[in-house]
Amino acid sequence: MVLNNSYPLNRTEWEKAGYELPRFNRDKVTENTIKNPVWLHFGAGNIFRAFPAVLQQRLIDEEKSDRGIIVCEGYDYEIIDRIYKPYDNLSVLIVLKPDGNMRKKLVVSVVKALTADTNRPEDWQDLKEIFKKPSLQMASFTITEKGYGLTNAKGEFYDDISFDLQNGPENPKSFIGKLAALCYERYKSGKYPIALVSMDNCSHNGTKLFQAVDTFAREWVEHGIVDKGFAEYIEDPEIVSFPWSMIDKITPRPDSSIKDMLEKDGLINCDIITTKKSTYIAPFVNAEEPQYLVVEDMFPNGRPPLEDAGVIFTDRETVDKVEKMKVCTCLNPLHTTLAIFGCLLGYKTIYEQMHDEQLRALVGKIGYDEGLPVVVNPGIIKPEEFLKEVIEVRLPNPYVPDTPQRIATDTSQKLSVRFGETIKAYAKRSDLNPADLEYIPLVFAGWIRYLLAVDDFGNEFVPSPDPMMAHLKEIVEGISLGDSGPFDDKLKPILTDETIFGVNLYDVGLAEKVLCYFKEFVRSKGSVREMLKKYL
Repeated sequence: MVLNNSYPLNRTEWEKAGYELPRFNRDKVTENTIKNPVWLHFGAGNIFRAFPAVLQQRLIDEEKSDRGIIVCEGYDYEIIDRIYKPYDNLSVLIVLKPDGNMRKKLVVSVVKALTADTNRPEDWQDLKEIFKKPSLQMASFTITEKGYGLTNAKGEFYDDISFDLQNGPENPKSFIGKLAALCYERYKSGKYPIALVSMDNCSHNGTKLFQAVDTFAREWVEHGIVDKGFAEYIEDPEIVSFPWSMIDKITPRPDSSIKDMLEKDGLINCDIITTKKSTYIAPFVNAEEPQYLVVEDMFPNGRPPLEDAGVIFTDRETVDKVEKMKVCTCLNPLHTTLAIFGCLLGYKTIYEQMHDEQLRALVGKIGYDEGLPVVVNPGIIKPEEFLKEVIEVRLPNPYVPDTPQRIATDTSQKLSVRFGETIKAYAKRSDLNPADLEYIPLVFAGWIRYLLAVDDFGNEFVPSPDPMMAHLKEIVEGISLGDSGPFDDKLKPILTDETIFGVNLYDVGLAEKVLCYFKEFVRSKGSVREMLKKYL
């Protein structure tokens, strides 16, 4: 079996091997989509192929839509060149259930794959033409939290951002600059409405996207680079909306055991690829079964009937509650906790960590004891049930081969949301005091210990990519196992950094606790394990 447009000719063979196949004519859907696109997605990675692309395929299968999705990659162009184009934009989704059963699905709803590369004139022109189409209802995004950042740790614009702000939409370099330029094309073509839907795991993701795009619109207008009405267009939610959303589906890196299984089925060319930008991708995606997508229902140009595929559409307040429940309490903080201590303790999979007595107890303490007291029930999903599913079903699933090293990516960008919001919620409550928190500061201390790039056995390791890593390493430079401190002055730049933790840890009474924990963590080899036993 070959993963390309020849699949209809081998339909019997695919079905005999247990694969779910599409029930529609892909050529016709492709023709409809190119002529009148409704959905463009930015971010061609695993979460997109495992979730949004499958949602749209279900609608097409059920004859509730006759158009697919166009995908665009704005960061790692190798994904398009090495995984989409060689396979005619097809992929295989493997849904891994806790009982060991799995579903195998051929995903063909992606009809075109582009790069947001202005040095590829054909791709860039295609994107501009898509944005000019009145039919385009939404552009969605899974570009990770750092994709929305315009400034560095010092509050200075990144070089590409600064270039684009000064030079306008003609030849942008940054992703947000390119998006703003595409929005300007839509504005010039007729001020057509559109929804720009962030599906990234960050608090108030729609607002972050709006602020980034609006910065460009205002700067360009102020400098007379674009029509003065462009900023008004971006800032009018009746025309251009930036809905909030909450997405949840664990999609680990492609696993070699899944590759072997597919090859035994007879599928050829299933190689797992690591790009130069350290993206792990393959012609297949392995993912867990549970999935949630809650979206603010703000679509000025209409939208596909995704509620028929399981998406929950609601108001902004409810999305905010669901997002905080998941990102700040019931899943993401637990993931980050396991990532930090998994790297320190030599673990290679998340599910194995859930068999570690202390680590399982730690995520329980952070979720149940310190998180749930400040969770507001969103009404559409019960926090206690969601958290129980995470701890008892999702994280221990041995068939979802996720790694602490993957989850540890960009941790400096995640802590303020995944833990800082809980700290702020404690500070607002008269009956709670953030200084009483025990386990969240333990994670903070563990993360600073992680920055030393030496595990609990004394072995050096390479930390996962993080945009602040060079800056952070400068701060902890000189600290090694066996040091007894004091560390107050040396670590103060980290502990006071509100961009990292969401708060100044001194102001909320947690800095001394973090310093105390850190001192114990660096005492000697094995101190991380000793500490976990002591406090759990």
